[in-house]
Amino acid sequence: MATTTQIPAAPAPAAVHRPKRRWGATVLGVVILAVMLFPLYWMVNTALQPDASLVDVGAVPTGVDLSGFTSAFTEQGGNLLTSLAVALGAVAICLVIAAPAAYGLAQFKLRGSRTIVFGTLITQMVPGIVIANALYSAYVDLGLVNSYFGLMLADASLGIPFAIVLMRSFMVSIPREVIEAAEVDGAGRVRTFVRVVLPMSRNSLITAGLFSFLYAWSDFMFALTLNTTDDVKPITLGIYQYIGAHVGDWGSVMAASVLSAVPAAVLLVLSQKYIAAGITGGSVK
Repeated sequence: MATTTQIPAAPAPAAVHRPKRRWGATVLGVVILAVMLFPLYWMVNTALQPDASLVDVGAVPTGVDLSGFTSAFTEQGGNLLTSLAVALGAVAICLVIAAPAAYGLAQFKLRGSRTIVFGTLITQMVPGIVIANALYSAYVDLGLVNSYFGLMLADASLGIPFAIVLMRSFMVSIPREVIEAAEVDGAGRVRTFVRVVLPMSRNSLITAGLFSFLYAWSDFMFALTLNTTDDVKPITLGIYQYIGAHVGDWGSVMAASVLSAVPAAVLLVLSQKYIAAGITGGSVK
């Protein structure tokens, strides 16, 4: 008699474990986000109601009135261009100084490198008004008061310490073998730095440049201290003087504030992935 072979039944699929949704944490996150974004909403809301006084602004605009933006752009357009030129110049100065400094602290065995890095961090704690007052005396002697280059140089000093620390943490993780291979091929230290290290450090360069741009774009202390005329007036100083001259026209004030926030917001959105990679790139060696 022929025997039949029974095929064993397939095991039942294991139950899929689905994580429980934590509605409490989600609601709390939404509330925190709403609180953080409310000033931005109120700024846009007030800008769209230029004819209303500050106490009469409705919670929701009943119509779209762009006259405040038109007035703000007409009066503050030049200041926006000044801020853009100063911020870009500050970024260039910051990266030119910070990138070689970070590379030297990361790859060269320098005595006291840890002390230098610690001192760089300490400079971030010095109040801006102290630096501004010290710079003013030096700027008067050097003839840099009321100049674009002087303001670029001062704003660059805000981002250089952060850029050095950020890029150093990334450049430390660059394998030494890659640098040695470039040197074996005949590349000198400068060429190795420009052709090998900088391309590999692209994310940290973009991150450092972006933060330097934001520091310079939002600077008010140096703009107020190092300028005694209207020859160089960034948008922060323009809004400050704008409020003093038109304290009742809050619609135009808020519209100018919205216009000043647009470039920074666009840059943050466009470079989001580079920022995440640049900040976390040096966390694991």
